[in-house]
Amino acid sequence: MASKKSYDERIDDIQKKMEQLKAQEKALKKRASEEERRKRTKRLIEVGGAVESVLKKSLGEYAGLIEKEDLPALISFLEKQEERGQYFSKAITNGRDSRKASAPEPEYETEDFTSEDFSSDETTTENYL
Repeated sequence: MASKKSYDERIDDIQKKMEQLKAQEKALKKRASEEERRKRTKRLIEVGGAVESVLKKSLGEYAGLIEKEDLPALISFLEKQEERGQYFSKAITNGRDSRKASAPEPEYETEDFTSEDFSSDETTTENYL
């Protein structure tokens, strides 16, 4: 005969599960934060590299002299460009718009796929918690 758990035991079990779920939530939030930080760092490095490559072409023999102390002048220049007519923002936005317009729409053959193709007996919600 199966013994029934008391109310206190059941409450304790639920509280333990809640603690586990909170720990899992905290871990997921930490991973998401780290991933966002990595993406931002990568983006900043790429932008910095692009700026440096343009400046190297423009500065010629002084290209190797781009230093941290030059950043206020660069920031000031970009801010003035934005104040005068948002030239930098317009260039970025226009570049995005032209890339979207020139990119062909991908064609997907949805009739070849069913929901069964994406389901798995091994995948349960417990794997994602």
